[in-house]
Amino acid sequence: MTQHTDVVVIGGGYAGVMAANRLTQRDGVTVTLINPRANFVERIRLHQLAAGTDDAVVEYREVLAEGVRLVVDTVTRIDASERSVALGSGARLGYDYLVYAVGSGSAELRVPGAAEFAYPITTLEETQRLRPVLEAAAPTAAVTVVGAGPTGIETAAEFAEQGRRVTLVCGGVLGPYLHARGRRSVAGRLAGLGVTVLDGPGTKVTEVTRDVVRLGDGREVASEVTVWTAGFGVPDLAARSGLSTDAVGRLLTDETLTSVDDDRVVAAGDSAAPSDLPLRMSCQAAMPLGARAADTVLSRIDGEAPSTLNQVFAGQCISLGRRAGIFQFAHRNDVALWFHIAGRPGAKLKELVCKGTVKHLADEAGEPGSYGLHRVSGGDQRGRRLRAARGGAATTADRSV
Repeated sequence: MTQHTDVVVIGGGYAGVMAANRLTQRDGVTVTLINPRANFVERIRLHQLAAGTDDAVVEYREVLAEGVRLVVDTVTRIDASERSVALGSGARLGYDYLVYAVGSGSAELRVPGAAEFAYPITTLEETQRLRPVLEAAAPTAAVTVVGAGPTGIETAAEFAEQGRRVTLVCGGVLGPYLHARGRRSVAGRLAGLGVTVLDGPGTKVTEVTRDVVRLGDGREVASEVTVWTAGFGVPDLAARSGLSTDAVGRLLTDETLTSVDDDRVVAAGDSAAPSDLPLRMSCQAAMPLGARAADTVLSRIDGEAPSTLNQVFAGQCISLGRRAGIFQFAHRNDVALWFHIAGRPGAKLKELVCKGTVKHLADEAGEPGSYGLHRVSGGDQRGRRLRAARGGAATTADRSV
């Protein structure tokens, strides 16, 4: 007789959908995905939603396996001792295993005036609030984008390509991840679009008002619409539920993505902190982490030891409007290389990546277990970091799979 196992996945983003789809490969496993929205959000396209060049939404029927039950609700608390979750609707759901994939959102806006006058675009709802504000603003209105990571760069370029007057306030370095060559390429494209880039010391924002952004060096930047892309935070669900987290609030796990508190709780995506050494927040990390989390659950169901995390990165892909982009290649340990592809080929690669993420999810829905985990053999940078954190002693968790 086949043993029946109930798995609840919290969060329907890249990691959660990948995990839910992959879990359906096993008979006797019932998968429930809890998500606050009825549609899948292409988060890497939210800057396009803000600019009106894409709706950034895909119906779940296109990316979610038929065997997954979708519950549109929010989880207010996890009761690990009872193996259940409390929902915002008042209902409770029991589980045998839980996949914690709640993702990330905007960091708390601590700069004076930012919460009142700036518009974050980390979530669908935030971006939907910004869109009508931009539509109502005159084409010549001063738009300030705060934050020069990928989201800030993409947003500034998208707006400028439409003819808007944009200032990008970096708060430090433009594109901190990028190699110097890649950074020069991005700066050149932004300049060509007419974006004013304020970088270097003194460009941290100290205050936001209705029509001005004030910087640390005393400068004031006129701004009728201020878009905030500086920093990410994670939901406090794990902490509120009494589970161990890192300083940011990500669920602490071992290298198999299993909670350090409970082997029935497994984490994936931006909300996971394996060995307190979390991976870069990105869909590039989220989908392999979702697949790894599902494999960990399936191994535990079978009474087998789960494999450990050993993930590599390809680099970082940034759109620079609809007609240009950059693919910044990286070492497998996520450190940028000198090599990049820019211009129109970069834009085509970026679009290929965006479409590819949805395709990977859809393919896993149609053929659960088909998604290939990104792995390498031998001692990788993560293994060295783990050994350093443990005082130099190698353990089985350092070994690649």
